[in-house]
Amino acid sequence: MANILDIRRRIRSVTNTRQITKAMKMVSAAKLRRAQDRALAARPYTQMLTNVLKSLVARAEIYDPETGEPKHPLLAQRPENNILLIVVTGDKGLAGAFNTNILKAAMRFLESKKGKNIEIEAVGRKGRDFLRRRYPFAQPRNAESTEAPHIALVGEHVGVLNRVDYAMASDIAKRVIDRYSNCEIDAVYLVYNEFKSVISQRLVVEKALPVEQVGEVSVAQTEGLAEEERKRVLEAAKGTGVGLRPADTREIDMEAARFATAPVDYIYEQPAEELFASLLPKYVSIQIFRALLESVAAEHAARMTAMDAATNNATEMIDSLTLAMNRVRQAKITKEIIEIVSGAAAAG
Repeated sequence: MANILDIRRRIRSVTNTRQITKAMKMVSAAKLRRAQDRALAARPYTQMLTNVLKSLVARAEIYDPETGEPKHPLLAQRPENNILLIVVTGDKGLAGAFNTNILKAAMRFLESKKGKNIEIEAVGRKGRDFLRRRYPFAQPRNAESTEAPHIALVGEHVGVLNRVDYAMASDIAKRVIDRYSNCEIDAVYLVYNEFKSVISQRLVVEKALPVEQVGEVSVAQTEGLAEEERKRVLEAAKGTGVGLRPADTREIDMEAARFATAPVDYIYEQPAEELFASLLPKYVSIQIFRALLESVAAEHAARMTAMDAATNNATEMIDSLTLAMNRVRQAKITKEIIEIVSGAAAAG
């Protein structure tokens, strides 16, 4: 049995660890509130842009009446022989199963597309490290490439999630759009954690290109929170000031939803091709930007939950060690009393 000094050292060590995990939980809660606000602030622009595109689609010809070809390359649908997969994970660990679940979903997607040529862009250090160990890093293929189908890592974005900005998402979208327009890839998928609120989030594999229907998200795979995970999140959020449900933004959403939806016949100065060329890339960029914002919020929620569980486990360990220390001390005192009484009896 360990002596009292060893147990006290262990208690001090676990107490210090508990202080760290508790502080990390509160830091994640504060970052989660800011991430929620940023995701919420981006919604009106997204809704208005979607409405403008819906209005344009309803009033302009999408396909050329003579050739039958779409008026913008992003609307063109082709057999999925060359696929680009964008995997959004975190840069740091200590977030429970957050990164693991995303990477499992990515591996399931790769298995479902077996036999296709798949290129992967990793956003986040954890995903980059995992995928780089399994797949070679290669240059993106061009449209004339005759290489055999394979899976390769073609891009990485590390350290960009600390402060997600639209310019970074726009750069990613521009490269993706250029490659799709040049027929180098036939489809683009996003794997990320979709965040609506602390208790409403799900892991999704979303099709970003081609644009099949404006305003409608094409989800290839989805996986929500289990009931046990939902309970842990609720417990972790208590006392942190984090809203458990989405903020009430009905008035803002209604105002944004009315934008460009008047039942009138608009007369567009520019041809439909020019309008699509201007608006569709913005639409793809905002979809990628939204995915990054929601993934960051989901990561902070996962880390808050993991640190709360670690804090509770540390508390239970301290209680267990304190009980063990008291038992050792009691046994030592009892032994000393027995020795004293035995000595006194022997002397008498």
